[in-house]
Amino acid sequence: MSSFLAASAIMDSECLELRREVREAINALSAPTSGAVRITKALVAMKRYVGVADGPITVREKEEFAKAHFSSFLYCLLNQLSPEWLELLAPEQQKELWDYFFLEGPPDQAFLVLLDSLSSTRSSFFLTKVTSLLESFLQQGGLSALIWKVSQEQTPVASPLLHETLLNKVVCFPDHVANQLQVNNPAVFYPQNYFPLLGEEIVQVLQKISDGLRGGRDCSIAFISQVLGKICVQGRRDEVLNCLIPRLVDLTESDCIWQRICWRLLEAVPERWMETVVTGLVQIAPGANVLCRLLGNLVVKNRKAEYVITQKLLLLQYGHKALKELLQTWALSSAVRHSPVEQQLYISKAILIALSHLREEELEAHRQELLGSMLAGVQCHLDSSVPQVRRLGMIVAESISACITTEGPCLKFQYEDDEQSQELRSLLESPSSEPILHSLSSNGKSKNSCESPTPDTGIPNSAVPSDSELDSDDELPVYDMSHDTPLKKAKAPVYIRDCIEALVSSEDVEKFEATLASLGTLIRKSPAATKEVSVELAKVLLHLEDKGSLAQFVHQRHRALVAVTIIDPVPVSQYLIAQFYAMNYSLRQRMDILDVLASAAQELSQPKTTTSPDATRPAIELLSSTLSSDATSGAQQDWRRIVDERIQRKTRRFAKEASDVPPSVPNRFNAVVGHFFFPLIQNFDRPLVTFDLLGEDCLVLGRLVHTLGILMYFALHTTVAHLLGKALLEFVWSLRFHSDIYVRQGLLFCISLTLLSVPKERLIADMTDELLETQYWLADVAEQDADSDCRRLAMQNLLLLENLKQGLNPGSPE
Repeated sequence: MSSFLAASAIMDSECLELRREVREAINALSAPTSGAVRITKALVAMKRYVGVADGPITVREKEEFAKAHFSSFLYCLLNQLSPEWLELLAPEQQKELWDYFFLEGPPDQAFLVLLDSLSSTRSSFFLTKVTSLLESFLQQGGLSALIWKVSQEQTPVASPLLHETLLNKVVCFPDHVANQLQVNNPAVFYPQNYFPLLGEEIVQVLQKISDGLRGGRDCSIAFISQVLGKICVQGRRDEVLNCLIPRLVDLTESDCIWQRICWRLLEAVPERWMETVVTGLVQIAPGANVLCRLLGNLVVKNRKAEYVITQKLLLLQYGHKALKELLQTWALSSAVRHSPVEQQLYISKAILIALSHLREEELEAHRQELLGSMLAGVQCHLDSSVPQVRRLGMIVAESISACITTEGPCLKFQYEDDEQSQELRSLLESPSSEPILHSLSSNGKSKNSCESPTPDTGIPNSAVPSDSELDSDDELPVYDMSHDTPLKKAKAPVYIRDCIEALVSSEDVEKFEATLASLGTLIRKSPAATKEVSVELAKVLLHLEDKGSLAQFVHQRHRALVAVTIIDPVPVSQYLIAQFYAMNYSLRQRMDILDVLASAAQELSQPKTTTSPDATRPAIELLSSTLSSDATSGAQQDWRRIVDERIQRKTRRFAKEASDVPPSVPNRFNAVVGHFFFPLIQNFDRPLVTFDLLGEDCLVLGRLVHTLGILMYFALHTTVAHLLGKALLEFVWSLRFHSDIYVRQGLLFCISLTLLSVPKERLIADMTDELLETQYWLADVAEQDADSDCRRLAMQNLLLLENLKQGLNPGSPE
């Protein structure tokens, strides 16, 4: 106890002596009558407590001076700063006795005092001297000394405010000095120079921490992590990380201590700054392996980093976690319905990249999970009405199947092999994905695996001559048989009733084919006989099955149905529309009905010609004939071509060459348009057990909407066009918030054709309220819809509405 009291007494006496000397030195420096000798003596006395100096100064006294007196002593020096005062010291003494305290003393206090002094209103000499000191402080490693000093503190900072102040001053240093110095700012203070310098200083501090850990001394890395995070969040990420990451890549390659330092550096970044740090690291790191080495287990330990990497950035430091998050989104039916095609393409690319980086052990551990996600996701994509989405689902499902299938055939779809498909499959090209690519490329070959094996001789089969080729005479001439057609024994019937009987009961494939091929022409040549059995014939054709897998079956069947609808439009259209809403029909048959109605309306609305109607009029592309492929986009392009042509015809042009005007003829569609349109639009909201247009059968609903738009277009110049337009706008309004992209595109298509087909005067007189509501909705779609085509169509409709207003206003400019 007595020894403790004695030690305390000695410490108290040392502190009192230190305080007395500091007070005397400050008085000597502040006195106006002090000469050079007294000032020099005071500075030499204080220099003993800074850095390494000679004399009987204890560690306790140095710590007390730095903690309690150093800042006030620096302020005293700065308060006396003037040209006359500095002239009392020789140039060598100014550097050794005056600059020394700012450059060799505690760096954190010197840095804060110098920055604080810049904000005071002083003479230009004062600002020049302080600026010179700050410049020397940076160039002589003052920042690394400051960060290293903070990193050595093992106990929490006594004042959190001081810690936060240091952080702000270090990171925002260019802004602070620029506000004070304006145009007199030195080049080293510019952000493009300061932050790379700060990055180098951070590397030096990390090197000291590495040396300290090897020597058994603990150091804190939290302040460096905070500096790094704050720099990144303030937009200076690239300048620092471009300096820091290449050094870390080299140092962590074979050094476990440096790997621990790097991991801890990232783990200690505050969560509010984690995203920007990780994002910059991902962008700059040269490859996935390096990224894995730098991140360590950050994804597992930090939830923010896990979200950024596995969900937001979708990168592959932990491939199975990123792939799991991607597949959950890919297999979510609501995401497939509501997400734009561009986002789904991005997700598909990310899944394929993730697959290419999975290791064999990860595939084995998550095989069943991948299989379940694949089955759920491919179903959602195949149910989509957007052809590009369906194709993306097929490609991703094929890739997953090839990745997880070890025995047996892999999943294989038929789709258009365009540039985008090739690009997607190329994303699987990585060193770890060779088995996947081999499996994908061999799928097509496995279809013909039933062929008998042949010995591998290294010679193509086509180069091996057969016995008949060896015995043949080379001098015999070769006849061109490429244009030959097979002889047909069966003849087509010449009466409509005989055709019905042949289609229903004949088992002869050749007779069936000949009958179907000639039926369309025969119907048009025999209108009276056709009308007697028109509904019966339409029923037979609607339920007709392809008995012989004929190449032209769909086209010929459609042609015959259109012909019978043209000859007897009212009863046949009523029958077809009734069957469209009836039970126990497949989607294929319902799509056939819509195709027939659209094609028949097109032909009825055009004048009769002496040539074949199929050769003179542009055909509407059949969606049902290629329902499993990507023909939907072609049909949409055809409809948009109709809209574009209609807009072109309504556009006024000057100096246009005169063209031949065709003779005026009655519109045959005028008398029957109501039988086509109104029954078709009435029952769309009545679900059946096997058919629900407002539910899962949105593909048919989308086609129905487009068909109604086509009927509206072909009702141009009819007496009931305004009634059709009003009903169609009400129909569109009831479905305006539909979640399916294809349906929304159809609704916008209907609005375009209504504005183009109904006379302007009737639009304003009969549909003012509907047009006003539609305009507000179109503005919302043009701004917020997720699909780019919907936004484009909405803008086109808004332009049509604006043109409509200007056309009805006589005072508006042309």
